Amino acid sequence: MTDPDPPHSDDPASRTERMSGPARRQTVLAMLRTVVTATGLVFGYYLLPMDEGFSGGSAAGIVLGLMAMLALFAWQVRTITRSPSPRLRAVESLAATLPLFLLLFAAAYYLLERSTHGSFSEPLTRTDSLYFTLTVFSTVGFGDITADTQTARILTMVQITGNILLVGVAAKVVAGAVQTGLRRKQNSDR
Repeated sequence: MTDPDPPHSDDPASRTERMSGPARRQTVLAMLRTVVTATGLVFGYYLLPMDEGFSGGSAAGIVLGLMAMLALFAWQVRTITRSPSPRLRAVESLAATLPLFLLLFAAAYYLLERSTHGSFSEPLTRTDSLYFTLTVFSTVGFGDITADTQTARILTMVQITGNILLVGVAAKVVAGAVQTGLRRKQNSDR
């Protein structure tokens, strides 16, 4: 008779059972930080005063936000490679970078619609802007909200390009950082 759950199964439930108390606590805290970070970013998006519409200042703010996100991502890659738990650190890093990227575009769409009514097929609230951003990111594109002006289409194309880079390049960089961190950890354990 074979054991249905061998002791070294890759099943997540069996990995959780094998975790020590401190490792389990570290995982729970990392997941909690992940949820708090993403939730905090979404709350921040809804609480930010965005009354003036899309202007030179708000465009500069979006560009600076994207540059700050890239700097944050670069710093996070470095922390992943040095972390005692690179996988957990990678999840936390992506939980900050991805929502920040999406929320910056949602804010840009919202501000654009406020300053140039008719930029989209319907007026956008903050929730509509976030919804449009997520449909563009996921490539679902339901077609219920569309970019109608040249500026809105250019901004959408910039987001699509960023999506490809974020999913393709950033995921590869994070995976490489995790591998480097795991090798570093193995070497220090020896």
